[in-house]
Amino acid sequence: MVNHSSYRGRLAPSPTGHLHLGHARTFWIAQERARAAGGALILRNDDIDSTRFRLDFVDSMLEDLRWLGLSWSEGPDLGGPYAPYNQSARRAHYRAALGQLHATGWIFPCTRSRRDVLEAIGAPHEGAGADDEPVYPREFRPPANAPLRALDETIAVNWRFRVPDGEELVFDDARFGAQRAVTGRDFGDFLVWRKDDVPSYQLACMVDDAAMGITEVVRGADLIKSTFRQLLLYRALGCTPPSFYHCPLMNDDKGERLAKRHDALSLRTLRERGVTPASIIAGFATGSPA
Repeated sequence: MVNHSSYRGRLAPSPTGHLHLGHARTFWIAQERARAAGGALILRNDDIDSTRFRLDFVDSMLEDLRWLGLSWSEGPDLGGPYAPYNQSARRAHYRAALGQLHATGWIFPCTRSRRDVLEAIGAPHEGAGADDEPVYPREFRPPANAPLRALDETIAVNWRFRVPDGEELVFDDARFGAQRAVTGRDFGDFLVWRKDDVPSYQLACMVDDAAMGITEVVRGADLIKSTFRQLLLYRALGCTPPSFYHCPLMNDDKGERLAKRHDALSLRTLRERGVTPASIIAGFATGSPA
C-alpha cells in the first residue's frame, strides 16, 4: 500500500437506498475540501454487502450525485489507477489483509451471537443502535496464547480484532477537534469478517482507503467510533492513516437523524418535486465547509 503526499479525498456511498440530504451535504463538503486543497476526489461504490444493496440504486446514486453538481476524477464509471472501484470486486484485497491479521495474531474466531454479547453486558437487545457493535466481553475472548485455527477458504465463523486492553486512542478531527476513546471501555473486540463470508465495514473501508491513497476521510459524525477501530487496523497492518473530518448529522423536522427511510428528503424525490441543486447547496453553504 502506497502513501501519497498530495490530497486525495473520497466519496463512498453505499447503494442501499436513495441518497438523502444528509449524504448530499457530507459529499458536498468532501468535494469542497478536495477543491480547496487542489486535490483529487475519488468515488468508491461501497457495495460489499450483497444482502443489502440493489443494482438499481447504483445507477441512481451516480445520477443523483452528478445532478447535484458533484464530480470526481476516479470511480466505477471512470476507472483509474486503483480500479476496481466497486468493493464487491475487491475481495482479494480484504482477504489478503485478513490473512495478514491472522498471521500476526490480531484476530480470533468468535461463535458468540449478538444476543450472547448483549446478555453478558446486561444491555437491552436494541443496544445503542444498529450502526454500532456492543462492547465485546473480555471473558468471551480466547487466551492470547491459545492455538489459532486456520482461516478456511469459505469463512463460516465470525472473526474479531483483539483490541489492546485499556489503551487511550486519540486523533485530531478537522471538524470536532481532539477525539479520545479507551479500548475495552468505549468499544471492544470488533468484527473484521462475518460468518456469512463477508468482510466487515471496518476492514473493507480501511483497506480501500489505504490502497487508494486517501489522505483525508470526510464522513458523518456517527462514524467517529469506527475511526478508532480503523486506526487500530491501520497500525496492525503497517499503514499510515489519513486525516479525518466528521460532519455534523442532519435531522428531520422532528429532530430525528436522517436515514434512507426518509424518502421525502431523498435527492431523487426532491428532484422530482422541482427542487434545484442550487437551492439545496445554498442550504448547505452557511459559510465555509471547513
